[in-house]
Amino acid sequence: MIKILALETSCDETAVAVVDSHKRILAHVIRSQIEEHQLYGGVVPELASRAHLDFLPSLVTEALKQARLGYGDVSAIAATTGPGLMGGLLVGATFAKAVAFARNLPFLGINHLEGHALTVRLTHDVPFPYLLLLTSGGHCQILEVRGVGDYKELGTTLDDAAGEAFDKVAKMLGLGFPGGPAVEKMALKGQPNIPLPRPLMEQNNYNFSFSGLKTAVLQYQQKHAPLSPQTVADLCASFQAAVRDCFVNRLTKAIQALPLCQHVVVAGGVAANVYLRDALQELCTQQGRIFVAPPLALCTDNAAMIGWAAMERFRLGYQDPLTLRPRPRWPLKELTSCNTGF
Repeated sequence: MIKILALETSCDETAVAVVDSHKRILAHVIRSQIEEHQLYGGVVPELASRAHLDFLPSLVTEALKQARLGYGDVSAIAATTGPGLMGGLLVGATFAKAVAFARNLPFLGINHLEGHALTVRLTHDVPFPYLLLLTSGGHCQILEVRGVGDYKELGTTLDDAAGEAFDKVAKMLGLGFPGGPAVEKMALKGQPNIPLPRPLMEQNNYNFSFSGLKTAVLQYQQKHAPLSPQTVADLCASFQAAVRDCFVNRLTKAIQALPLCQHVVVAGGVAANVYLRDALQELCTQQGRIFVAPPLALCTDNAAMIGWAAMERFRLGYQDPLTLRPRPRWPLKELTSCNTGF
C-alpha cells in the first residue's frame, strides 16, 4: 500500500492531502485565503506566500491526524513545484524537501496542470488516451492525454484564460472575488439576451480567445451605465452563454478529430461551473462520447490531485532530487513522458 502526503501552495489556497494506491483520499484539508485577498479584488502574491507559511505546518499535522498516520507511515512526499506564484511554490517545495530529507522519504515535484489532468483517474476509471479541456484562472487548453507525462496540446488561449475572464467580468460588474462563482450565481437570475461575440469560432483550429469577449462586456456596461440588477444578471448569463458556445465549438472539432478518445474530461477551476458542465455533458451525449468530470471539490486547486499525480509517477519508479527548483512557468509539453497505457 503506497501512501503519499501531498502539498499544494501554487496560488491562494493552502492544501494538504494524503492519498493511497487504492484511490482513497485518506485526508484532504484546505485553508482558503479568500478573506485575505478579497479587499484587493484578486490574489496578492506576497500575502499569499506569507499565508502559506503560516498555515502549512498546522495543516500537515491536521492531515496526518485525519489519515491516522505518522511520517513513518508515508511512502513519499509531494509538492506542487509549478506553474504558479513563485513565493507560494517555494514555501510548499521547501517544506516537502525538508520533511523528505529529515525522514529519508522520496520527494516528487509535481506540475500543477498535470494534477488537474490526472485527477479524473483518481475518481473514475478512465483509460488513456482521453480528450481533456483544462480550464482555470490561468489556463485554458484542449489536450490529448496519452499517458503520464504525455500530453499533446491541440489548442490554447491566445490571451485571457476563461477563469481570468470570469474574474475580470465579476470585478467590473462589482460582484466581488472570487469571480467565477459570483458570475455563475448572478447568471441564474438572468437571461442570455445580450449579444456578445464568440471569438475564433469561425476559424479551423482549437484555440480560444476571451479578451475580446471581456472587452465587449465592459463596453456594454459603459454604454448602458448605470446597470440595473436585472441587466447585470442578463449580462452575466450572456457572458456565460458565450463561454459555453466557445467551449462546445472547440470541443466538437476536437472530438471529431480524435475518434480514439472515447472519454472527454473537463478539469480545472472553471469545471466547477455547473452550467458549463451540463453543456459539455449534452455535447458528449450528442457525439457518442463519455463525459467525465471530477467532483466539484476536486476541480478547484487542491492537494489530492497533486497526491494522485505523484502516485501515478511514483508507481512508475519516478522521484525527484532535492535540488529540484520550482518553476513559475512550466508547460505540460515540457514534462517527461512515462506512458504505460494502464
